[in-house]
Amino acid sequence: MTASPSVAAGRFSDQDRAHMRAALTLAARGLGRVWPNPSVGCVLVREGRVVGRGVTGAGGRPHGETEALRQAGEQARGATAYVSLEPCNHHGRTPPCTEALMAAGVARVVVACEDPDPRVSGGGLARLRAAGLEVASGLLEAEAQELNAGFFLRIREGRPLVTLKLATSLDGRIATRTGESRWITGPVARAWGHGLRASHDAILVGIGTALADDPELTCRLPGMADRSPVRIVLDSRLRLPLTSRLVRTADRTPVWLITRPDAAEPARMAAFADCGVDLIPVEPGPGGEIPLPQALRTLAARGITRVLAEGGARLAASLLRDGLADRLEWFRAGLLLGGDALPAAVGFGADRLADAPRYERIAVRPAGEDLLESYRRRG
Repeated sequence: MTASPSVAAGRFSDQDRAHMRAALTLAARGLGRVWPNPSVGCVLVREGRVVGRGVTGAGGRPHGETEALRQAGEQARGATAYVSLEPCNHHGRTPPCTEALMAAGVARVVVACEDPDPRVSGGGLARLRAAGLEVASGLLEAEAQELNAGFFLRIREGRPLVTLKLATSLDGRIATRTGESRWITGPVARAWGHGLRASHDAILVGIGTALADDPELTCRLPGMADRSPVRIVLDSRLRLPLTSRLVRTADRTPVWLITRPDAAEPARMAAFADCGVDLIPVEPGPGGEIPLPQALRTLAARGITRVLAEGGARLAASLLRDGLADRLEWFRAGLLLGGDALPAAVGFGADRLADAPRYERIAVRPAGEDLLESYRRRG
């Protein structure tokens, strides 16, 4: 997307940038809670003073703009609204945010980026301009697009953004040769991993990990139990035990099993449903396994925009091989386990360097005694 005339003319001030950064910070708080909607932050400023702040609510309502307008009340008249994503211009469960901004008497609207949803896609900005409001777009556009990359990918490609999280030794191993893996990384890294869970709509593991670890896959940071994502297991044959932690807690935090339509006898499938587990049928591929691209499209159809994949080595390899791991969050501990230890990803057939998945590193941060490297897929 090209820069707007306002950007080219240099009409954005330092104050504009500071207020938009605040709107983006607000929007980041909503990640993992607002699907199928994008997370939108809004800051209302009048005569240099912030009079209202808002972010999209849990489940997608209320919108950030309407919450900021509610806070501002009459002080919204004549104010500037800084919005991280183009205001909606269509009727859904609530009226359009464009109408709310116009009715409140907002004088100027600064938007970070346009909304790719065909129901919006420039129409919100056009309507505000037609109503006489001053409108400028493109401020901190790249940051805004990265923040809602999952929503954009779902709209444009029909699948969610996938973040592959790995916790390994320096030589890329996730367990010793005997299978011991608790704990390769330290408490800070593990806490950050729970923070990643809170910022994603869903967490995905393969049935091998579910059987080996009997995980709970919740966010266990203090005060953030309600931020646990939907827990999803790729389980083509419904091998997950009915006594597993996932099934036993399905009434508190959703559990979805992606499985074959003919995965098991009707009585076993009914038993999962009785426990509150949602079975999602996906047709298997030629080898009997569930194709990951189809599984992700099915999740997107249910509104999921951001998936955190946590294990194990086969799932990691499949995501990398199929070009579906959009982001890597790689925790590295300062120890070596050797070539006979278990790798982070099993072989996925890269015979040449040209065939290898490539990523650009976007951040490196110490996590206690460990290191977190963040990568974005190229291409």
